[in-house]
Amino acid sequence: MIKTILFDFGNVLAFFDHQRAVRQLLPYTHLTGEELVNLIYYNNLEYRYECGEVTTEEVFAVGKQMGGFRCTLDQFIAAFCDIFWPNPPMSDLIPRLKQAGYRLVVASNTNPAHYAHYREQFRDLLSHFDAIAVSHEAGARKPHEKFFEHARRLAKCERRECLFVDDLAENVAAARQFGWNGVHYTRFDELVPQLRTAGVRVD
Repeated sequence: MIKTILFDFGNVLAFFDHQRAVRQLLPYTHLTGEELVNLIYYNNLEYRYECGEVTTEEVFAVGKQMGGFRCTLDQFIAAFCDIFWPNPPMSDLIPRLKQAGYRLVVASNTNPAHYAHYREQFRDLLSHFDAIAVSHEAGARKPHEKFFEHARRLAKCERRECLFVDDLAENVAAARQFGWNGVHYTRFDELVPQLRTAGVRVD
């Protein structure tokens, strides 16, 4: 029987697009959009940031050194974090699952700046969750087992009693290998039938 449901945040509970940040940061740098994406997202810096190995200040320092950022730290954070928008059907589903008695946990690869931002932006939605597992506190990102072990402690139930929902198939596969049940999220209209198939009481 499922007792805890763990949801990925980005592109499940809410949507995000890094290009929003890139467009806002371009006026502050001599880099092209592609170069900026490669600097911030497609290198070891983002991985280490999401694993808690570097700070927001250190990421900003790299931007100043490598990208010539002409902005303050606060301006960088504001642009860098303005990437999220709601997934309205999920905002309706989550309270229903909570009312049905499930323990709810967020399980997200995220860095400290994004985490601080979306906790405020989605305060109402996240108020229904019992715990939040984030990679920069776990010291590892999904699909690493260390992340799942961190989230398991927050789930507070047996592995077979956990259901994990994520938009990346490799993360779902890793969760199943860890002993959880898993659902690969693609579209909301497919999610509810998948939850019911897993034994979740949705209505």
